[in-house]
Amino acid sequence: MLSRVAESIYWMNRYLERAENVARFIHVNLHLVLDLGTVTGEQWEPLVLVTGDHEIFAERYGQANRERVIDFLTFDLENPNSILSCLSRARENARSVREIISSEMWEQINRFYLLVKGAGRERAVETPHDFFTEIKMASHLYGGIADATMSRGEGWNFGQLGGLLERADKTSRILDVKYFILLPDPADVGTPVDNVQWAALLRSASAFEMYRKRFGLIAPERIADFLILDREFPRAILHCLIAAEESLRTLTGSAAGTFHNEVEQELGRLCAELSYARIDEVIAGGLHEFLDDLQLRLNHIDAAVFSTFFALRPAGRAQASNQEQT
Repeated sequence: MLSRVAESIYWMNRYLERAENVARFIHVNLHLVLDLGTVTGEQWEPLVLVTGDHEIFAERYGQANRERVIDFLTFDLENPNSILSCLSRARENARSVREIISSEMWEQINRFYLLVKGAGRERAVETPHDFFTEIKMASHLYGGIADATMSRGEGWNFGQLGGLLERADKTSRILDVKYFILLPDPADVGTPVDNVQWAALLRSASAFEMYRKRFGLIAPERIADFLILDREFPRAILHCLIAAEESLRTLTGSAAGTFHNEVEQELGRLCAELSYARIDEVIAGGLHEFLDDLQLRLNHIDAAVFSTFFALRPAGRAQASNQEQT
């Protein structure tokens, strides 16, 4: 597979996963505002912090409120992480690999993009709860179509690798915002407000029902354990990284416990560390510090994916293995 094709599929899935996650954050926050009975900007600013675009937002929009944050995160094409920006890039990547993906995948990505673009012409949403639910369902429909129509070859595995790394990153970010930024006053810990916010965090990851079946009552330490170290829940960080490593090793042919390039080494090391981690040790060392380091390592893994599979190499360089010819 050509490296440009592999990179397009990798980023196509990353952008689609990112668009869904942004819609998920907004949708849950709409419910959270109703639960808390507040409409202050303080309740909306953390959404901009999750995406890491607070400096751009402050420069262009100033003070955070519902209308400004929703516009910035949904329709603003100058925000590279807005839903419309992500879908536009996903669509362009899909267009360039239409001979690799199924026609049903392309059609769904195109419908998904046109759904948001059509609403963006008005720069307002009359029924936001329905609109963001529709975005999530469009993403889930794409995932089901891809699962049912694409062969499990190199293209599939590059797409899985991109989507899973993006999902792990976003799960870490929403947990970090809740634990470190959203409720910094120790006097509020354990209050009804705290419980509502923890429940909202679980819903942001579609984890509320699965968590309650496993643990019952809301408990911050257990929530952190579930979202970071659970092997079975599909949006938990460890589950995502283990599945990403499986796709990576399918691409390279490397045996488990070995590595032949930087991305295998870094991703394998991170999976091993999380597999043997304990949440009490993580919290004792500082959950914010742990998540901040995790995000940096995920960024490093993404850079290693680029240098290993997508970066241009000097002409005439000897190809040591099949995976270098992607």
